[in-house]
Amino acid sequence: MSKTKLKHEGWLVIADGEKALFLRNDGDEKFPNLTVFRELEHANPPDREQAADRPGRLSDGGSHRSAVQETDWHRVEKERFAKDIAQRLYGHAHKGMFSELVLVAAPHVLGDLRKELHKEVQDKVIAEVAKDLTKHPVHEIEQLVLDGAA
Repeated sequence: MSKTKLKHEGWLVIADGEKALFLRNDGDEKFPNLTVFRELEHANPPDREQAADRPGRLSDGGSHRSAVQETDWHRVEKERFAKDIAQRLYGHAHKGMFSELVLVAAPHVLGDLRKELHKEVQDKVIAEVAKDLTKHPVHEIEQLVLDGAA
């Protein structure tokens, strides 16, 4: 994983389909000091707990019947959460609350975020890391994503 330099007060957002951490660099590029200033959690039970029924079947009026693909409600909720994160980032970017942003997310969530990001936020993204780090402590995130003192 390549190292990224994040300026003082630059933001780093770490997300998966159920949790997002918003961190700010209270240090500088050479000596980063990440601080969590917001944590979002989104209840997203497994699909089997969200689905109400078996997949349906369609009939063409004759003897042919086809299965209808079942909706993956768990995946739909992950997409909704990514959209919520993107909307929050847009609101903060529009208010000038950050000038640089690093996105770290599970690959599918990163793809969902990319689709939802407003141009104003996209222009501030300096790096993307397709990895789920939501369960890592902050000091490990600093080591894995940002250049340290070494």
